[in-house]
Amino acid sequence: MIHFTGTYECKAEAKGRVMISSAFKKQLMPFSEDGFVIKRAVFQPCLELYTMNEWNLMMEKISKLNRFVKKNNDFIRRFTAGVKVVEMDATGRILIPKELCDFANIKKDVVMASSINIIEIWDKNNYEKAIDEAANNFADLAEEVMGNTISDELS
Repeated sequence: MIHFTGTYECKAEAKGRVMISSAFKKQLMPFSEDGFVIKRAVFQPCLELYTMNEWNLMMEKISKLNRFVKKNNDFIRRFTAGVKVVEMDATGRILIPKELCDFANIKKDVVMASSINIIEIWDKNNYEKAIDEAANNFADLAEEVMGNTISDELS
């Protein structure tokens, strides 16, 4: 599994081209030949950038869902809505399709943030809001989500 690291600000051009930070470019370079998948996030107004390998792993999990169960079919449709294959050009830019820029409200100032095996792409203002909102209850959330995990591993 890939583990990306970092949060970086960058700029989007009018046509949706975004220059990837040099730190992420180094992390993405080993995967650039296969291309990347970009999609809408499930819970936030941002985009998710997958390496093709990570996307294929996700599709393997999703393909096991029974398509004759309506909620599974609805989930698959929504999860894959607007999915695009993108490539990083020689200068380290990716072209984000207009409909995905519109979904994430990406206009100029962009934040790219690692999220374990994917990179989230945010409008800077939306990213700051999401971080601020999460900060209010982060200690409680950390305890609830991770509280038993560490002690279980130490046993």
